[in-house]
Amino acid sequence: AKGYLYEPQARKGYYPSSRWQQVLEQIQAATPLPDSLHRLLLTLVERTGETAVLAGVSGGQAGFLGVVESPPAVRYTAQIGKCVPLHATATGRALMVQMPPSERSALLRKAHFERYTNTTLMSVQAVEDEIVRSQHRTWFEGAAEFSQDLGGIGLALPYPGRQLALLIAGPTSRMLGKEAQIAATMQAEITTFRSGFS
Repeated sequence: AKGYLYEPQARKGYYPSSRWQQVLEQIQAATPLPDSLHRLLLTLVERTGETAVLAGVSGGQAGFLGVVESPPAVRYTAQIGKCVPLHATATGRALMVQMPPSERSALLRKAHFERYTNTTLMSVQAVEDEIVRSQHRTWFEGAAEFSQDLGGIGLALPYPGRQLALLIAGPTSRMLGKEAQIAATMQAEITTFRSGFS
């Protein structure tokens, strides 16, 4: 009666209506990012020239909590509220590395290993191996595993009481060969950001 569900055919089940989107927008407006996190995203866009994203764990996915898109017409576009698989993205792995091993293992056992592109990691062991490689390298790389022609660098973002991650993403044509430089820029900005908590 309130319009949140509709029945396309009699006795065939109910489906959510677009009214839920209005509810989500109200929730989002009521819980804005702290200014310090939004400024961090703005700084990262300015310094890297690519889109910056702040993400947190949302069930078995990485949910985008903050997004600042880069200026070029050809760029990674994303919206707050977008969710991507934890296992198939740099963002997700930067979040999973912050979890206790038992929690990460439980999430990966429930993951649906769908082949999104020809570089998608397709097993629990492949994801765990990539997490180990990324820890040695000190940053997480998304090599068009979830979205074709999209590159990304993910880093854990220590924040009081939260598991958060940062992502810098853009077309592979611009990201290729600059991954270490972008990661170093992100690490420097995270260090500056964290100094505000000490």
